Amino acid sequence: MQMAEEVPLMRLERVTKTFPNGLIALRGIDLEIARGKVYGLLGANGAGKSTLIKILSGALPASGGRMVWRGSSVQWSSPKEANTMGVATIHQHIPLIPTLSVLENVFLGDGGCWRRDASLRTRFMDICERTGYWLDPGCVVSDLSIGQRQMVAIFQALGTGAELIVMDEPTASLATEEREVVYRIVRRLSRAENKAILFVSHFLDEVMALTDCVTILRDGEVVSRADTSHLDEARIAEAIAGRQLVALERTPQKHQGVDAPVLLDVCNLASPGKLEPVSLKVTAGDVVGIAGLLGSGRSELLHAIFGADADAIGDVRVNGKAIGRSAMAAVNAGMALVPEDRMAQGLVPGFEIWRNTTLPALEGVSWRRWVPLRERERERGEEAIRRLKIKAPSPNSSVTELSGGNAQKVTIAKWLFSDVKVFLLDEPTAGIDIGARTDILLLVRELAAAGSAVIIVSSEFEELLAVSQRILVMRDGRCIAERAAEATSEHELILLASGKSVTSTLVQPLGAQPTKSE
Repeated sequence: MQMAEEVPLMRLERVTKTFPNGLIALRGIDLEIARGKVYGLLGANGAGKSTLIKILSGALPASGGRMVWRGSSVQWSSPKEANTMGVATIHQHIPLIPTLSVLENVFLGDGGCWRRDASLRTRFMDICERTGYWLDPGCVVSDLSIGQRQMVAIFQALGTGAELIVMDEPTASLATEEREVVYRIVRRLSRAENKAILFVSHFLDEVMALTDCVTILRDGEVVSRADTSHLDEARIAEAIAGRQLVALERTPQKHQGVDAPVLLDVCNLASPGKLEPVSLKVTAGDVVGIAGLLGSGRSELLHAIFGADADAIGDVRVNGKAIGRSAMAAVNAGMALVPEDRMAQGLVPGFEIWRNTTLPALEGVSWRRWVPLRERERERGEEAIRRLKIKAPSPNSSVTELSGGNAQKVTIAKWLFSDVKVFLLDEPTAGIDIGARTDILLLVRELAAAGSAVIIVSSEFEELLAVSQRILVMRDGRCIAERAAEATSEHELILLASGKSVTSTLVQPLGAQPTKSE
């Protein structure tokens, strides 16, 4: 006797979405999601992934089509309704309450006097056991790193007992060890707990390793749907971009020569409890990569250089001149920081593209360098869109309407119209698609070729190898090694960053003494 085929947990039938400004985000999407499987949802920034996720999670209504949940037509009126019915969404921009504790955020949706319910700690510890990842339940979320906040969001989804879990770029801001935790969670949820997982990622290697089947969107339409076993990374990349992509190869980066001026000189820069003394020099045309795992001090180093760490001590010079310990002094000296958390630290969410783009250099679009001229500001926004290939209807678009990759391009574009000598880039490619990622890495090369000094932090060590002349390795707030990019490998950098032993001798930073363990 033949078994009846199981009804999909979620089914989308010809779902469309048109926004009031006339933008068509989705054009008749069909999708089936069953229990016990991991579904990859892929596409370039602006392809429609975020819009589709918002419809699934109840944040947006569909303009047309039909959504079927457990065999019945539904249209969520709010994210809370979707969550109550069994759909949990882990968003790329983590919507946690920073002033509450980890425990309070994880069980935020629980009603009643939940703060006094001791059983929540038991449930919390159960999630820790299931995932093999431990967080302090009493820690305030604002004190956590971005990677730890991502894990809180994952715990929050698990705490609801949802049947369908939508993960939007859950590993974009995580280091290697934290990614492995997410992979283990995904496999356990789908195989051992029979959950359905919709997994959105720009990392093609993890898509190949984790998913059972893949749906690829382009310009709001499904352009490919196949079992993952029938695909490879090259075919996926071509379907995402609509063209064949050439990988950004490692090529020997040209130095400006021994006579190249030192644009950035850092001497014994430290921050108590966060960063031990670091010294480095970066010349014109030099790209220095910073490798390290989450919590290694990568971001702390950039923030200390930029003057954004009030506790930092040490000497920072730009073009030979000492600068004050403030972000304003750094900007005035010709330094730019593109932070890891672009929406919280790199952009003004309520502003349009043109307004964000002109903020650091208003004098260039002002009458007598004093009164901003809106027409010039819009022209600057249009130039930024052309130069960085930002996908947006116009400079008047709010940055909150942009996809992750296009928003990231705006955070970089705003510095391109100033006299910036030193660029500090903190995870500039996190959470963006392969095409936009290549654009940004090529831009890094162009900035260096034009005579700027660049320091770039990336969790993707292969990216550092592709664009850097040399790479510093951070661990536990210390610079523990330096490598020429052409003389090292991704494998060695991972070993160094994770504290594993390597056969080669570490190059100690200026002023550091080797320890017995090294």
